[in-house]
Amino acid sequence: GRIAHIELPTINLMEANKAKIAQDKIWFRGGYPEALTLRTNAQWYAWAENYYCTFVERDVNFLMNENLSPATVRNLWTMLSAISGNIVNYENISRSLGISRATTLKYLDFMEGAFLIRRLQPWFINTTKRIVKSPKIYFRDSGLLHYMNRIQTTDELAGHIVSGASWEGFVIEQIHQLVPSHLSVYYYRTHHGAESDVVLVNGNIPVACVEIKRNNAPEISKGFLNCIADLNTQKNFIVTPGSDNYTNNHIQICSLHTFLTKYITHI
Repeated sequence: GRIAHIELPTINLMEANKAKIAQDKIWFRGGYPEALTLRTNAQWYAWAENYYCTFVERDVNFLMNENLSPATVRNLWTMLSAISGNIVNYENISRSLGISRATTLKYLDFMEGAFLIRRLQPWFINTTKRIVKSPKIYFRDSGLLHYMNRIQTTDELAGHIVSGASWEGFVIEQIHQLVPSHLSVYYYRTHHGAESDVVLVNGNIPVACVEIKRNNAPEISKGFLNCIADLNTQKNFIVTPGSDNYTNNHIQICSLHTFLTKYITHI
């Protein structure tokens, strides 16, 4: 009388690489199979627009049994695309849209259940520090985030203000898909500046901190070092799009591909 639920996520980087699809392409277009395999970016953009209008704007409203106007839904998504990678403040969203906090929470809960967004929870067990305890919000599919920001080419993405947050969300989605099942994924931030984009936890013990950088020649921030000291993690990483694989101050600096193929299964 029991059943098993298996999440079928979008195409991840390892699967894309096996199909000879470059990292920049899957990051830019996202992991939906049709979006990823269309011939041109113009075709991808048209697909993303249709996906947004039919599913995100219309079907989600219907399935929730809500009557939020298309303008309100679009404003909500525009706001979410602007705060991707940041701490979510439900009161600010509700106030800006003129809807109740309960409606905002209901909508975000549904979108998370529909695999459109991810709320990354903070790690605050076993610490006496003053910790941020609100979740961070991310688009699960980077292509949808880029569409919402009207980014139509990889060149536009490279110079866009959302580029850093987009890369961070893309890496976090890859980690969630490929991390061993015994590890849980959180972030960590104190009110005094210690921060790690990802903390991997085994049971109730933090075992690794991961900093995500868009720059292939990253500097190690004081806040990341403080985070490592706070959590006493033994394996720590800075993950970039394509840097060499080397160690600096006992921190492993590597590309996303190297992290996913060489390190994540051994944490």
